[in-house]
Amino acid sequence: MKCRNKKTGFTLVEVLLVLAILGVITSMVVPRLVGRQKQANIDATVLSIKGIEQSLKLYALDHGGEYPTTQDGLAALVQAPTGNQASRWRGPYLESLPRDAWGNAFHYAFPGQMNAHGADIVSPGPDGDLNTSDDVTNQRN
Repeated sequence: MKCRNKKTGFTLVEVLLVLAILGVITSMVVPRLVGRQKQANIDATVLSIKGIEQSLKLYALDHGGEYPTTQDGLAALVQAPTGNQASRWRGPYLESLPRDAWGNAFHYAFPGQMNAHGADIVSPGPDGDLNTSDDVTNQRN
């Protein structure tokens, strides 16, 4: 009776072929996922802006229709402002000062330049710089 030692395994060509196929698949899938993450961050930031707007409306209800000044900023939604507005404050309207999806602070202005009858809320976007094309705002068209 003859015993045959038969070695089984993959050849180098087969391994390289599998790696090439995985590389092609990765090159097709990764760009799509990266694009979706960018849009997901924008969507999350838009939702944060809408939440801030709702908190500002609650603040305005307690303050005779007035929003916090630019100087008071969004901090007026978290802690009572000083001066004549302090007696009307019924907050906190937010638990803490929000940040956008990239970890940047929102910029607030009232009265707004983009929204003549409301406040401007701006995220500097992924680059962290204001007044660039990637800013996310509450601008009304």
